[in-house]
Amino acid sequence: MAVILLLVLGYSITLGVADITMKDVYGVILQKITGITLGNYTNFDQGIILKIRLPRVLLGLITGLSLGANGTVMQSLLRNPLASPYTLGVSSASALGAGMAIVLGNYILGTEMMVQYGSWIIIMGAFVMGILSIILINVISSLKKGGAATLILAGVALSYLFSAGISFLKYTSNHEQLAELTIWLMGGLYRAEWIDVLILTPIMIICFIFLIKLAWDINTLNAGEEVAKNLGIDVKTLRRKGSFITALLTSCVVAFTGIIGFVGLLAPHVCRMIFGNDNRFLIIASGLMGAIILVLADTAARLIINPTELPIGIITSICGAPFFLYILIRRKSDYF
Repeated sequence: MAVILLLVLGYSITLGVADITMKDVYGVILQKITGITLGNYTNFDQGIILKIRLPRVLLGLITGLSLGANGTVMQSLLRNPLASPYTLGVSSASALGAGMAIVLGNYILGTEMMVQYGSWIIIMGAFVMGILSIILINVISSLKKGGAATLILAGVALSYLFSAGISFLKYTSNHEQLAELTIWLMGGLYRAEWIDVLILTPIMIICFIFLIKLAWDINTLNAGEEVAKNLGIDVKTLRRKGSFITALLTSCVVAFTGIIGFVGLLAPHVCRMIFGNDNRFLIIASGLMGAIILVLADTAARLIINPTELPIGIITSICGAPFFLYILIRRKSDYF
């Protein structure tokens, strides 16, 4: 899967309005990293590869890895095959934060500030609201026993609350703000820059390390809560740690890309059919599968109505839903 992902990444960079071969892609990247020149590359080709397409596919790689792995952890922690990285209301909270920045930014911070730093203000608004939702979920969980049902119901309730706020912002916004908010809600990698990749990479690596450390405990939980407790696992703490890490990572990537649906739901199910339920391998495999799905979907979004592009959320939903139903109907036995 890692080899397939590398090929998909390289091939995706070659596709677009500018005609660039895969040899040129790897040659330019090798020249940039090592200084070894394998050919004569124009400034135009280098600019297209290094400044536009490469950061875009790398952001897709990080986002897909995060959503795929998070989906696996959430489904295992909550014992719910419909769970996804957005189950706890992080996506709705981030969307509300982005909407507040888009609609209210000019009134609170001023037009000049929004013109200069508008994209970063939207990112910060989405991230801060996502973090607040994590804190709120943990507060609610601490008031109860911290069971799976509590987390799911709290997440659903908060999602409705945040969605109401988004609807209010849509209703009170002007046409320009409404269009910007709607596009953000559909998700996309069109604003990808190197600074996004540099910020998200260490966050993703640190969160992945913590998730892998929890894999053994999550495997024990898959045998049942009573079994896990008898083996010395603090199930309440495990759910709290796992949900916090996944929600934190999800809020980070959503702040930069908007809401990209179905990747975190589809990738774990596909990998579970292939690799089984061992989370030591399933978390990594689901991340790789999520990255493959997301990069392919972004490539399709760029090419379908070339030279313009579709929001990537439309592609993932249109392609993901039928495929998910197909594997659901054709599976020979329950694998969850």
